Amino acid sequence: MLYESKTIQFTLSYYHILLFVRHSLLLHQIINMEFKDIAAVAGKGGLYKVVKPTKSGVILEALDDSKAKIVTNINHKVSVLAEISVYCTGDEETIALPAVFTKIKDEFGDDLGVDKNADPDELKSFLAHILPEYDRDKVYVSDIKKIVNWYMILFQLAPDLLVAAAAPAQEEDKA
Repeated sequence: MLYESKTIQFTLSYYHILLFVRHSLLLHQIINMEFKDIAAVAGKGGLYKVVKPTKSGVILEALDDSKAKIVTNINHKVSVLAEISVYCTGDEETIALPAVFTKIKDEFGDDLGVDKNADPDELKSFLAHILPEYDRDKVYVSDIKKIVNWYMILFQLAPDLLVAAAAPAQEEDKA
């Protein structure tokens, strides 16, 4: 009887170690991500990590706790965050989404004061505060909702990604 309890105790400890190692590996993968490794799929909420390409698409894994995997094909519209930009009216015609996230992080941190369900005028004034030169004719409220939603997801699940995005932007400002 004593031996069995030690075995069970050892098994539970071993199980906890395995869970810890798995969690650490997942955390390591999230920490080492870049914006080119994160994608959004049209019609599906949330953000996905690009796992690997296939012959006709890509395998994606949800960033949230569900870790649901999706195999996309030519019918899915997949957008990698590094390739998304926001239309502007100034000298630059567009500004990259990672740069927008950096501005949001510098200005607001974790408390944006708005969420994706906020009033359209409130969302427009939020983006105007961050990007005064954004093109009000080409950037829709639905686009601003995505920006806010994606920022909050990244802030919760991959905050190091936002810090890493801020570092190159600060180096460019110094140059």
